[in-house]
Amino acid sequence: MKRQVAERNGRDGEARAAFWLRAKGWHILDQRVKTKAGEIDLVAKRGNIVAFIEVKWRSKRAELDNAIDERRLARVAAATESVAHRYATDGEDIRVDVILLAPGAFPRHIANAWQP
Repeated sequence: MKRQVAERNGRDGEARAAFWLRAKGWHILDQRVKTKAGEIDLVAKRGNIVAFIEVKWRSKRAELDNAIDERRLARVAAATESVAHRYATDGEDIRVDVILLAPGAFPRHIANAWQP
């Protein structure tokens, strides 16, 4: 039951993040991209940037600072490497972003969050 609630909250967070990104001029290319290395929550494009985005939803704003760590980012980066060619062409910049969400908090978009 707890896993189902977490899954539902995660999907809701991803939908909210996609809505927010669209409002900021991003085009959502894909959602929940599964790879052998892991899952990418959103793939979005704006201008010549293609962002592979990890979305984290927490029930409390105070929990956002600990929602993402280097291990999770490394997994998203590995997944990105395996599928980037599907979404980005030569000359487009690829990056890994994070969007942190919590009730009552403005979305926090961390651009280029992965720096290997």
